Amino acid sequence: MVQRWQGALWLARDYCLFAGLSGHTGVHAHYAHQAMLGRDGPLRVALTDQRLSAPFVLIESLQPHAFAEANQPLVAVYAEPLAFDVPPLRAALAQAPAELEVLAARMAQVERKVLDPRVEQALHALDRRLQGKVEAAGLAREVSLSLSQLQRLFGAQVGLSVRRLVLWRRLRLALRLALDGAPLTAAAHGAGFADSAHLSRTVRAMFGIRADHSLRHLQLRLLE
Repeated sequence: MVQRWQGALWLARDYCLFAGLSGHTGVHAHYAHQAMLGRDGPLRVALTDQRLSAPFVLIESLQPHAFAEANQPLVAVYAEPLAFDVPPLRAALAQAPAELEVLAARMAQVERKVLDPRVEQALHALDRRLQGKVEAAGLAREVSLSLSQLQRLFGAQVGLSVRRLVLWRRLRLALRLALDGAPLTAAAHGAGFADSAHLSRTVRAMFGIRADHSLRHLQLRLLE
C-alpha cells in the first residue's frame, strides 16, 4: 500500500485511481463518478444537503461536494459515466480494501456499458481532434447525423453536452501526457489547452486541486 505521506495516480482508459490525502477543496462537481475509501477510518464529506462520515463514499457524476476536512488519507476511484453505471461500481468497491492493486483488479472486472455505435464513432472522432478546435456540427457530419440527433444521443448516453465532454476528454489526455513524462505546459498544449494555467484552472474546477501543485508530487502509473 502507498504510505500516508506519498501520493499516487494510476490512469486507465476509463478510470483512474488516486491514493493520498484529501485537499483543501471548495464545493465542486466533476463528470466522473468518484468512489472514496478511507485509509484511517471514516471520511468526512459535505454534500449539498448533508454531511457524511463513512469509510466508503460514492459521489455520482456531477453531484456537488467538498471535503469537510483536509488531509484525510484516502484512495479514490474516478470512473467515467460513459463506461460505468453506479450500482456495479458500488457492488465492486463498497467492501474493498483501500489498496491500489486490489482496486485495479476489481475495476478490470466491472461490466462496462454498451454505447450506441454512433456515439462510439463520435467519441473516436472527438478524440482525434482534441489538439485543435472541436465543433459539435463537425462531429455530427462525420457520423452522418444532424446536430439535433447528435445532441439528443449525447444527452441520453453521455450525460454531457459536446462542449463539456470535449473539456473532460482534453483533461484526460493532458493527464495521460503528463503521466508519460511531458512537462505540464507541453501536456496542456498537446491536449488542446491554451496553456498550463488553463489546464490548472480546469483541474481545480473539476477536482478541487491545483495541477501545478499536485501532479509533480505523485507517483504516476499508466494502466492498459
